[in-house]
Amino acid sequence: MGKKIKAIDSAWFQQSIVQWYEKHGRKNLPWQKQRNPYRVWLSEIMLQQTQVKTVIPYYERFTERFPDVQALAKAQEDEVLSLWSGLGYYARARNLHKAAQMVVNDFQGEFPRDEQNLISLPGIGRSTANAIRSLAMKQSAAILDGNVKRVLIRSHAIEGWSGTRDVEKQLWELSERHTPQRQFRQYNQAMMDIGASLCSRSKTDCEPCPLNSRCLAYAEDRVKELPHRKPKKALPTRHCQMLIIRNSENEIFMEKRPSSGLWGGLWSLPQIDAEDKPQQSCQQKWQFKTEHSETLTAFRHTFSHFHLTIQPVILNLKTAPTVIAENNQHRWVKLSQLDQLGLSSPVKKILVQQHSN
Repeated sequence: MGKKIKAIDSAWFQQSIVQWYEKHGRKNLPWQKQRNPYRVWLSEIMLQQTQVKTVIPYYERFTERFPDVQALAKAQEDEVLSLWSGLGYYARARNLHKAAQMVVNDFQGEFPRDEQNLISLPGIGRSTANAIRSLAMKQSAAILDGNVKRVLIRSHAIEGWSGTRDVEKQLWELSERHTPQRQFRQYNQAMMDIGASLCSRSKTDCEPCPLNSRCLAYAEDRVKELPHRKPKKALPTRHCQMLIIRNSENEIFMEKRPSSGLWGGLWSLPQIDAEDKPQQSCQQKWQFKTEHSETLTAFRHTFSHFHLTIQPVILNLKTAPTVIAENNQHRWVKLSQLDQLGLSSPVKKILVQQHSN
């Protein structure tokens, strides 16, 4: 049996969190140096599903190229995606670009200050909107990102997977109840910091945690058990071939993927089904006459909902194509130009390997 502890009340919770922030909270992250809505928004989008140490160099490159929302709105999508390459979840980058254009066109270049209008921007949900309001607009607003969820779930011993509607509703109620009317910026930043450090999913450090004297998961020795994981489903496996089609100039034939769906808007190697014949596909799709050069080692890339086994195949163009495929959707690319394109991780992996050979 766990020991009996005092119930959590909001005044104690707020005070404990804010006091911890003053001593231990992160205060020198790049997006904290210019705390404006654009920079906070950009950092919040980049930090979704991604760790701070991974985000920092991307954030710094991005803000150097696009210092404000107007610069981002004017950019070409290809340039935005190329700066995002490697961060994954590319819909974030496409939504970022669309949202910047909406801020400029629909809101006179100023981020709206209310939750509903912020949520109307692509890629911004309730928690991100409230993070912008509380961290950059001096408004008290509750947030509920993955780190905050974990702190609330453990401290209050919330049962069930946080992705269900009932658990999420319960967590929003707790977050709103505990968020203070003053010092809300320090409080929200501290909740994210504690969730990312002391109260992370796999590595917990409960001794220095400001909530440990009343944390139910700690008292009941359930820290490893909570939060409950999403019920597991076996991921299906799909198979494809990626064609590395080379011309006499040693350029690679690339195609742009549709803006929605897998790797939307990124440049990719042509992809065909596992059972298709590469040379026949080249002839049918682009009237390319090719000869097989080499079949590389297949590898697996895992998405959230399936595994993809990729078989790269090198083909050499036998003669110059009757139609040079240079348009908005296709182009011949030198391996030295790769950093100018938005590429998915698997395609980048294949082409970087080719460049080094």
